[in-house]
This record gives sequence, C-alpha cells and structure tokens, in this order.
Amino acid sequence: MTKSLAQLNKQIAALQAQAEAIKKKEAAGVIARIREAIAHYGLSAADLGLAGKAPKAAKAVKAAKPGRKPGRKKAAKAGVVKYRDGANTWTGHGRRPQWYVAAIAAGKKPEDLLA
Repeated sequence: MTKSLAQLNKQIAALQAQAEAIKKKEAAGVIARIREAIAHYGLSAADLGLAGKAPKAAKAVKAAKPGRKPGRKKAAKAGVVKYRDGANTWTGHGRRPQWYVAAIAAGKKPEDLLA
C-alpha cells in the first residue's frame, strides 16, 4: 500500500514529537547527573568555562587621515637582512628562499651566509 504525502508528513510530525519527548526525558537524567558531579567535586561556573566574561570596551573609531582611504592598512615594513649571498638576501623569517637552500646543499653553513 502506497502512502500519500500528507500521511507521510503526519507520520513524520508524530515521530518528531515522540523524539522530542524522549530527548526531554533523557535530558532530565543528564542534568541530574551533572548537578550531582558538580556538587561532589565542588565545581564552579568558572571551572566549567561558563563564567561570563566582562564585556569588551568598544574600540574607538579612528578618523581617517587625509589622503588615505578608510579601512586600508599601512604596508608592512621590510625586515632586517640576516642572511646574504651576493645580491640575494633573506631576513630569516618565513620560508627559506631557494638560493639559501641551494647554498646549504652546496656545503655552506648558515654562519657563512650571515650578513
């Protein structure tokens, strides 16, 4: 026997209501066990990570400088050169450049490349 869409929707609604009732019943037991454990161990809301945090102060909005578009950030400053091999330079931060890797593979020591 084929059920109509209306019959299936009615059955789905009944099953969802049944599932919600079971969930509420199970939740009551879980809450009781949690409360028992909290009391047994003397835990606080802060211990559980539930303590409310102090509200953060709103950041003051800076007025845009004349000639600058709002929301644009300044360009990052170049770092101090730590390693040098001829015209090639590297600050020592970030991924190792290919020239540095090749120089080390060729037998040079990092100390040999210090600027």
